Amino acid sequence: MSKPDTPKAEKAETLKPRLPRGFVDRRAGEIAAQGRMLETIRRSFELYGFEALETPFVEYTEALGKFLPDLDRPNAGVFSFQDDDEAWLSLRYDLTAPLARFVAENYDALPKPYRSYRAGYVFRNEKPGPGRFRQFMQFDADIVGAGSVAADAETCMLMADTLNRLGLGGQYVVKVNNRKVLDGVMEAIGLAGPDKAGQRLTVLRAIDKLDRLGVDGVRDLLGAGRKDESGDFTKGAGLDAAAVGRILAYVSFQADAADGADKVAFWEKFFGGWHEAVGDSETGREGIAELHAIMRLCAAAGYGHDVIRADPSVVRGLEYYTGPVYEAELTFPVTNEDGQTVRFGSVAGGGRYDGLVGRFRAEPVPATGFSIGVSRLFSALQLVGSPLIAGAEAPGPVVVLVLDRENMADYQRLVALLRADGIRAELYLGAAGMKAQMKYADRRRAPVAVIQGSNERLAGEVQIKDLIEGARAAESIASNAEWKAARPAQFSCPEADLVAQVRAVLARHFPSTEI
Repeated sequence: MSKPDTPKAEKAETLKPRLPRGFVDRRAGEIAAQGRMLETIRRSFELYGFEALETPFVEYTEALGKFLPDLDRPNAGVFSFQDDDEAWLSLRYDLTAPLARFVAENYDALPKPYRSYRAGYVFRNEKPGPGRFRQFMQFDADIVGAGSVAADAETCMLMADTLNRLGLGGQYVVKVNNRKVLDGVMEAIGLAGPDKAGQRLTVLRAIDKLDRLGVDGVRDLLGAGRKDESGDFTKGAGLDAAAVGRILAYVSFQADAADGADKVAFWEKFFGGWHEAVGDSETGREGIAELHAIMRLCAAAGYGHDVIRADPSVVRGLEYYTGPVYEAELTFPVTNEDGQTVRFGSVAGGGRYDGLVGRFRAEPVPATGFSIGVSRLFSALQLVGSPLIAGAEAPGPVVVLVLDRENMADYQRLVALLRADGIRAELYLGAAGMKAQMKYADRRRAPVAVIQGSNERLAGEVQIKDLIEGARAAESIASNAEWKAARPAQFSCPEADLVAQVRAVLARHFPSTEI
């Protein structure tokens, strides 16, 4: 009689490990290098009197408000979800809106003007692409409560000084414009008033693409629209030819840095040409006067036209800017994916946003500040071979090998001795033999391995293997027999001398590093 078929247990389906699009993993070397860069930025900001502030990743969606990239639904441009009380929450889109909420909530307790800096991740619910991520880090510096353009001038100086301290001196320019000037141009071409807000925003976004698309591309976006290489069509602002010509005449003007030798006379002449662009607009003329004041202040502090200069092409995309806007643009050439030589572009930017804090309070609260794109700046420092980024990688921990698993407590005691003296150390916790453990130590970049078998334990000794010196010696040893006879860079010492001997090896290889 045959046995009935026994159903086989179905094998559980394994998950495919997948990183979500627009996000990246980072390992120890990159984290350490970025940490050195962030520390340099922090010191630069603190030199100017800024103090640290940290805000949470999550804010009420209404606190981000109308300054979201798209307004139709809470999830447009940001990652949002509902709390248990049905209130909408969002991952922060930038670090500026959370600052505005914090200042408004703590207004009476804060010194004014209030100088703060923040570093942290922000999130964009947008289509990812090359160099465009959904999570990335920003490092911001802001002055809240100062209405004078002297605050804007100092912010531009801080941008310049920070890039200098990062080793980018002579390879960048801080470009400054004023949204009031742009508003004046809009008035001059008939785009004033709340009913034209959408069209104005389309115009500003078109101007902001001047560096990437050139004059012809911007002309299309100011007019009927533009079809890109893939065939996708972007609807334009619908301006007539005269309005398009006026805008292009304004944003296309560039001055040579050498023209700024006589700074006062130069800026008088430079801004004289802008009055024609804004016509009779009082807003536009006020913006020109503010820009002129910023340039005079920067010149007086020793920042030449080749470092900080006015530039009509600077727009800044977000709607909340109300006055001066600025960008730090790197000027050295790089090769893009198509093999073309292009400029690296902007690594930091910001401006004045006098209305943002005022959304939470009855009285107006002026504010200005800028944000550094940390990932983009990190890439730039890699391209120029910055010593800050290419610094020596920190050594791994000392690894204590486990040869007799029944004596784990003894090995744990050795690890504890090293850690108690401030030496990074770890106990091998796998199940492999000595050969595999040595490979593990190598992959951990361990400078030293501590070995204790039964014979060493009975004698109260340990074997210390200098893995760095051993690797050097092994390169000159021809045969395995010769290697065994030499046992390069391995020596025995009493357990009581373990810490001193390990520290001596580390000091020999890393004399200026805290292990």
